[in-house]
Amino acid sequence: MAKRGTSVAAGPGLDFLQFNDLACETVGGKVLFATDEYFAPASNLLKGALPQFDSSAYTEFGKWMDGWETRRKRIPGHDWCIIQLGVPGRICGFDVDTSFFTGNHSPRVSIQGTCLDSSPDFSLKGNRTGMAATDSEFAEVAKLRSEAWPELVPLSPLMPGFSDCCHNFFTSSQFPNRVTHLRLNMYPDGGIARLRVLGIGQRNWASVSTHDDVDLVALPNGGVCLGFSNAHFGHPRNMIGLGQAVSMADGWETARRLDRPNKLKVDQQGILQVPGREWAVFRLGHPGTIHRVEIDTIHFKGNFPDSCQVEVCSLSPDEEVQCIQNRWTSGKWRLLLPPQKLRPHHTHRYDEPVPSGPVTHVRLTIRPDGGISRFRLFGRITRITGAVGNQQRPSSRL
Repeated sequence: MAKRGTSVAAGPGLDFLQFNDLACETVGGKVLFATDEYFAPASNLLKGALPQFDSSAYTEFGKWMDGWETRRKRIPGHDWCIIQLGVPGRICGFDVDTSFFTGNHSPRVSIQGTCLDSSPDFSLKGNRTGMAATDSEFAEVAKLRSEAWPELVPLSPLMPGFSDCCHNFFTSSQFPNRVTHLRLNMYPDGGIARLRVLGIGQRNWASVSTHDDVDLVALPNGGVCLGFSNAHFGHPRNMIGLGQAVSMADGWETARRLDRPNKLKVDQQGILQVPGREWAVFRLGHPGTIHRVEIDTIHFKGNFPDSCQVEVCSLSPDEEVQCIQNRWTSGKWRLLLPPQKLRPHHTHRYDEPVPSGPVTHVRLTIRPDGGISRFRLFGRITRITGAVGNQQRPSSRL
């Protein structure tokens, strides 16, 4: 069974590729409606795993495909589906992946979006292969008036699913408002393997008391990765995902550093004395004071980092831009958690970090390399005038 590779170069204007997928099934995304799912169900669009291809796999309806594929349309109109985001937020870009759809991909696409006050009470259930929407399903979805939702991606051509052109990237930076639901339009029919909705979670912070303890870096609360040194086996954005990691693939894992000494030595605390390190920088969803740090190495048993440390700072929007341009070689970092020895497959909790006051950004450093599944920063929100963060109450409508 063939599997498409993961290497996608982030060129100019594609900084959103390091943001989280707000629609993935692993964060609760789901397909509520699809006009047709004859060859392959629309729910495949939101799978976290990479698309696969099995040349010998067929169903009673035709070739098995790991994506959403409709029948060749012989009636008026075009195919479309409604997607509920697992994490509502600001969408920065899309990856419409047509992997392995080489003679049957959808030739054109558009994407619309909106923010609904409440979720529709209908959704698709069971294996939908071979099915099309019923009249009653069309009647229910018509109440959403999705054809009038604002356009996030205009009618645009798609490239076929060959390895060198299967990722079709579209920016959505001109729509800064909160989005909860999408309408994906295929013109007129065909197949798409995956839809990645890349952005930043948004929470209504007006409803959160300054006395409430919250995970300030969590994906649903607006935490976002802004830079890292190495992500060979897993992106650091995975560390702020929901719940417990399901495997090593659901965490941050670096390559083994080539500057490791031939023979390793430790200090009096048992921490390896090595020259190299790896790091990841996050912007908090809201400025706050941190009083508990959690570093989870679950699943990382023979490849966990030897040690870690955490630093914090408070940046204005202009300072953040400068740090990103400088690859985070500059900054006003101060220590939150001094170097700590780590254990394999273990949740490490630190309840008394160094007092740091209100902060907006955090840098996690590991030595010399390895993997971490989850990174949590519990604290209380603080209002900082002019600071970067998701402090504004998100608009209820686009």
